[in-house]
Amino acid sequence: MTLKRVVKVLIVDDSLFFRTALQRALLNDPGITVVGTAGGAAEAAKKIQELSPDVITMDVEMPDMKGTDFIRKMLPKHPIPVLLVSSLDIGIFEALDAGAVDFVRKPNCIGVDCSGFFNELAVKIKIASTAKVKTKTPINLDALATPTLNVSGKGEKIIAIGASTGGTEATLEILKKLPANIPGILVVQHMPAGFTKMYADRLDRLCNFSVTEAKGGERVEPGRAFIAAGDKHMTLAKDSRGYYIKCAAGEKVSGHCPSVDVLFHSVAETAGKDAMGIILTGMGSDGAKGLLEMKKKGSYTIGQDKASCVVYGMPMVAFEMGAVTRQAACSSIASLIIQRLNQAK
Repeated sequence: MTLKRVVKVLIVDDSLFFRTALQRALLNDPGITVVGTAGGAAEAAKKIQELSPDVITMDVEMPDMKGTDFIRKMLPKHPIPVLLVSSLDIGIFEALDAGAVDFVRKPNCIGVDCSGFFNELAVKIKIASTAKVKTKTPINLDALATPTLNVSGKGEKIIAIGASTGGTEATLEILKKLPANIPGILVVQHMPAGFTKMYADRLDRLCNFSVTEAKGGERVEPGRAFIAAGDKHMTLAKDSRGYYIKCAAGEKVSGHCPSVDVLFHSVAETAGKDAMGIILTGMGSDGAKGLLEMKKKGSYTIGQDKASCVVYGMPMVAFEMGAVTRQAACSSIASLIIQRLNQAK
């Protein structure tokens, strides 16, 4: 990814070894400059004031304050994109909810080639520098009115969703508003292996229906949602018993595995007019071609609008390609889904 400006980065991590390793690795990228490092929240707060970084990389766990608390305290005063660099930790999703824009899984770099990680980190730092930072306010999930879905046995049977940067919370915002009898949902969220299981478990606790990480072979039925595993493509298939899921490892498609394009193309081919496709916030173009194919096969398609996206990339490409039937704010998409389903004859 190429930007017109050099991105100023502040590295926050309690490990001196890791801070030094990150700093040295990022020196190799002319589009990034490390303006400073910090070992904890107090030092980070001081350096934010002094250095005005464009992006902050930060671990979820810090010695003097939880990363989530630091983000909630900092963002209202300094709306700087935060990129989480952390090990397999459920706290990642709390930090994303607090306002962090994305995350990278922290590797063990002792005696291991970590060049792939450093390359991914550099790309995500540049993406984060373009992100729209949103401060989070507590939401009372119990106070949210659940839309009423009038089940007629006709209309869309499959809902396919694709997202990347900013998508974990965008997808949650939509799914938590949907009723228990919603048609089967398939979600591809660009996320490393391991985290997709934790993400599915989190959604399962917060939604009105079952949410699980896809393994392959599951039946796609009302009241069930599936998250693509972080290292496998997920596709929709159909037999005499109805729709079911296939999962398989493979090469990256549109730069990703799992790929939104792979899912959307399979849904277009398998379900056609009986499907609905939704493309959410994220950098790049993954999902745009697949969504266009869905639309051509008769699927109803929705794209998240620019104002509500953390990164208006994937939905923008899809919209400009003519793949989007309706563009809407993330907060309105659940209602649009219900309206569409209720209108189906």
